[in-house]
Amino acid sequence: MPVRIYKPSRNAMQSGKAKYDHWVVEFEPAAPRSVDPLMGWTSSGDTRQQVKLTFPTKEEAIAYCEREGLAYTVMPEAPVAKAIKKSYSDNFKFGRSINWTH
Repeated sequence: MPVRIYKPSRNAMQSGKAKYDHWVVEFEPAAPRSVDPLMGWTSSGDTRQQVKLTFPTKEEAIAYCEREGLAYTVMPEAPVAKAIKKSYSDNFKFGRSINWTH
């Protein structure tokens, strides 16, 4: 049963970085999803798609997969964007590349 190990990326609608410091083990879909003809809902008979395990470190997630005999793939971690400290007063300082015009 193949699984994916990855670190979730930050939600684009949020500026904080809370709840994104863990690693997730997620099962690969074993069966394709199908559309219900009456309601139009998407469903699957594979219940392992609902399982997501979280671990504090990548090494713990890998150790779990090896202990349970799961074939795993580790997705590369997305680069962390470095926060640039800015000040509102820098918009008006003398000598900036484009001077304030109003």
